[in-house]
Amino acid sequence: MLSAATAVAGSGVGYWRARGLPGQAWRRALSSWRFTVDTVSVALVHAVLAALATLAAFLVLDRGFIGLEVEPFWSVTLLAVVAGLTTYMVYLSVSRMTTQRMSSLLMAFVAIGTLTAMVTSPDQRWWEVHFSQLGTFWDLSSLVFNGTLVVGGLLVTTFAVYLANDLHALVERGALSAASERAVPLLFVVMGLMLAGVGLVPVNVSLLIHNLSASGMAVMFLALLIGGRWMLQGMPPTYFVSSWAFLAALLLSTVLFAVGFFGLTAFEIIVFALIFGWIAVFIRFLGVTGLRGDTRSGAADDAVAGRSL
Repeated sequence: MLSAATAVAGSGVGYWRARGLPGQAWRRALSSWRFTVDTVSVALVHAVLAALATLAAFLVLDRGFIGLEVEPFWSVTLLAVVAGLTTYMVYLSVSRMTTQRMSSLLMAFVAIGTLTAMVTSPDQRWWEVHFSQLGTFWDLSSLVFNGTLVVGGLLVTTFAVYLANDLHALVERGALSAASERAVPLLFVVMGLMLAGVGLVPVNVSLLIHNLSASGMAVMFLALLIGGRWMLQGMPPTYFVSSWAFLAALLLSTVLFAVGFFGLTAFEIIVFALIFGWIAVFIRFLGVTGLRGDTRSGAADDAVAGRSL
């Protein structure tokens, strides 16, 4: 709890102060509610990761020093060191937040939160039902699973804000078409809301709403894959090849699930892996597009300079 509390404090202060750093001026133009949502999502993610990392570290120490009695002075000292290191590391993380870091943070958070729910689940054979079974037990494991999806969904909407700023810069430089600036962040926002909906409404509360949220997230993913050919004109050709590869993998997985080659749990895990894997690939190619835009701008400037001479 101490590490989580210090992580919330450190990330909140660091994320607010980072608005004054070079290249972060655009964040000061965000509305108050948008900035508040972004801050809350970033703080919660760092708090959960800090708490889980601290718990894992102390479990390892506990196994390594069986029978050791720690005096109160050293217990307090150790807690102070943990709190200080947590605050320092979290502050550095949020102060250097970029779209690339946000995507890495998102994948790490969802993966670690889901794995934690899996190993703490009271039903060791949950996987025989479906992935959403992890959120139906009304205990700590279900709280971790559903909370991971809700906070992860909020973080996707925050990721969309950073993505919108990057796309806007690329559109202004002529590296991408104007359609990308409007459509792509909106699809990510809807995807994030759908992901949060999956966690807010477990399958044993409302099967209809839960499935609609999960299906909505899948539809947004398909829209990004298929519509990218028109929305993201200017991206490297290799990006579109990789997008079609992700689409082919998704369709193949659907067919294999339909014919009974693997179960629902495996299919859901594959779909989640494809979605977050594609996000990582997309951000990587977006950075390449920015470098290409810089090259084209530099070539155009050289041409203008040559004509002037």
